[in-house]
Amino acid sequence: MRGTAKIAINMRAPLEETINATQRDCRSTVICRLRGFTWTGNSMHATPHRDYDGIICIGGSDWWYHNRGHFDFQVMRRFARTMPVLYVNSLGVRVPEVSKPVQFAGKIQRKLKSLSRGVVNVENNFWVISPLNIPGETGKKISGFALAPQIRLAARRAGIAKPLLWMHCPAGADLIEALQPAGVIMQRTDRFEAFPEGDPVLLGQQVATIKRAADLVIYCAPHLMAEETNDVRRQLLVTHGVDLDMFVAEGSKRAPGPADVAIVSKPRVGFIGGIDAHTFDPELFVGVAKQLPDVNFIMIGGSSLPDGWCALPNVRFLGRKPYDVVARYMAAMDVLIMPWNKSEWIKACNPIKMKEYLAVGRPVVTTDFPALDGWRDLVRVADGAGEFASHIRSSLTEPYDPAPARARVATETWDAKAAAILDAVHGLGFVLTPTASTASWTNAVRATLSPKSAA
Repeated sequence: MRGTAKIAINMRAPLEETINATQRDCRSTVICRLRGFTWTGNSMHATPHRDYDGIICIGGSDWWYHNRGHFDFQVMRRFARTMPVLYVNSLGVRVPEVSKPVQFAGKIQRKLKSLSRGVVNVENNFWVISPLNIPGETGKKISGFALAPQIRLAARRAGIAKPLLWMHCPAGADLIEALQPAGVIMQRTDRFEAFPEGDPVLLGQQVATIKRAADLVIYCAPHLMAEETNDVRRQLLVTHGVDLDMFVAEGSKRAPGPADVAIVSKPRVGFIGGIDAHTFDPELFVGVAKQLPDVNFIMIGGSSLPDGWCALPNVRFLGRKPYDVVARYMAAMDVLIMPWNKSEWIKACNPIKMKEYLAVGRPVVTTDFPALDGWRDLVRVADGAGEFASHIRSSLTEPYDPAPARARVATETWDAKAAAILDAVHGLGFVLTPTASTASWTNAVRATLSPKSAA
């Protein structure tokens, strides 16, 4: 059986839809294609409506440290426009290695700093907590008993009594039973079992536990979704989005760029993202940079690779940058690159940076990966250092029109992605029922949507 459902492309409609969720009919679809979103699974006509008054997100990142362009950050901030959201900073999928003292000390310092902040109302109705938790089986025995109470208390402070539980970090699997949520949504945008510094057996067990409990599993990569069709009850494909206006605006300015980039002579080739062994191909990159000694390579992002892995004179490492200035750095480049490796992680991923690169309007050179399907005509795909270097050279010398790429990503906004998810969730019978603590805030949202306010 097939059917269609309406998906709003701006947030004004989904805000109204969410506030009036009790008026929404459940949809009986086995496969439902929603403006590029794929929904598979059985309907919930036989299941009574389940009320919830907010979302607790067991996140895969740390709000105080990681890039805020990640999937869970983006959709939670948008959900917070219509309901209370508590974001639980990553519980960890690895234990820092004491054998690497510098990295170990850095991780401990960051975690302590994050813990010291407590529960914070960051913006609108978006709350963040860094609970005390020690990752791994041993850590679970030490701190596991206190984890759920910490989250429950923080949720109450945020005005959440009957949560919808959003699961991204596998380490939170035991929280499903402890928190007794109205329902469970799983964000399966990463294959955590392939994380090289984690325990694949433990992570696999945790992922399986969440899959069994999930009312809906959200994927960003068709490859992984197809692989797990028989493992879950319902699936929704929602590829990564883009903050379109920000990236297009910065890319259209043709400004010199941030000071630490402006001092570097052109041509500039940029990479923005984590420089990590499970995603990045250092051997390929070094080979490319050696073949293009007259090109300056600018690397933006944290690195977990060994010190000195690349000491070439035409490669500069500028470290992590806040999300709100990342577009400025991209716009200062002549070519943007994605030198991914061929790991299981990459095969199952849908890189956020690709759509940001296309929106900012610079030529893109990349290695191949499954999620490129549907986008190959907009990028140059290379196999090996020689072809990669050749594509960069061509991109630097040939005219480039950013209009086709920007047109393609115009409907790929994070607003549209969040709207699609809410549409699917409420279509399964979940009903947002504001509590007394959130009713006044919901009324304020209604006021902002009135024709007078819109004018």
